[in-house]
Amino acid sequence: MELIILAKEQELSGRDALKVDLYFWLQALVMVLVALILIFTFIGRIIGVDGSSMYPTLHHGDMLLLQSIGYTPKQGDVVVLTKEFDAADGPIVKRVIAVGGQHVDIDYAAGTVSVDGQVLNEPYINEAMREPYYENLTSVDVPEGSIFVMGDNRNNSSDSRDVTLGTVDERYVLGRALWVILPFQDFGGITHGVTTN
Repeated sequence: MELIILAKEQELSGRDALKVDLYFWLQALVMVLVALILIFTFIGRIIGVDGSSMYPTLHHGDMLLLQSIGYTPKQGDVVVLTKEFDAADGPIVKRVIAVGGQHVDIDYAAGTVSVDGQVLNEPYINEAMREPYYENLTSVDVPEGSIFVMGDNRNNSSDSRDVTLGTVDERYVLGRALWVILPFQDFGGITHGVTTN
């Protein structure tokens, strides 16, 4: 009789232990989910790349983690914009070439972009730049509170050179792309920055 009672107590203890373990795992899972929701709501976002305008830095279908809160655009950053224009109807990913107060000159014959008279060294671009098919800007003073953006795949990018987009008010910036999180083979940080020759 005592053996049967002892066996039942051990069985109940085993069930109770499983319940306690499940409770703690569930509690940990809920805390992780709440933390992820808070991070993505207040700090960053996840957004997909649509198109090849940022190749070879980014590829069509890449999923990006953005820094949203407390971000101010800087020259060389890869950003996501919400401003719609003739060539795009959703968020677009581009590189910041110049910020408010800077002057941009584009020389298609030389294949160069200059900011404040300094030619940019741009190892991230896909190939030598040709003049685009759309009506484009070649000399621009960027207003304060705005940015001038271009794709890394210059010959397949509608960007601030396009008169229908032009300079972009910073309020249209969703955030700075920090990481490629999917696909896993491309996982890693995104190269930012431009330098002058």
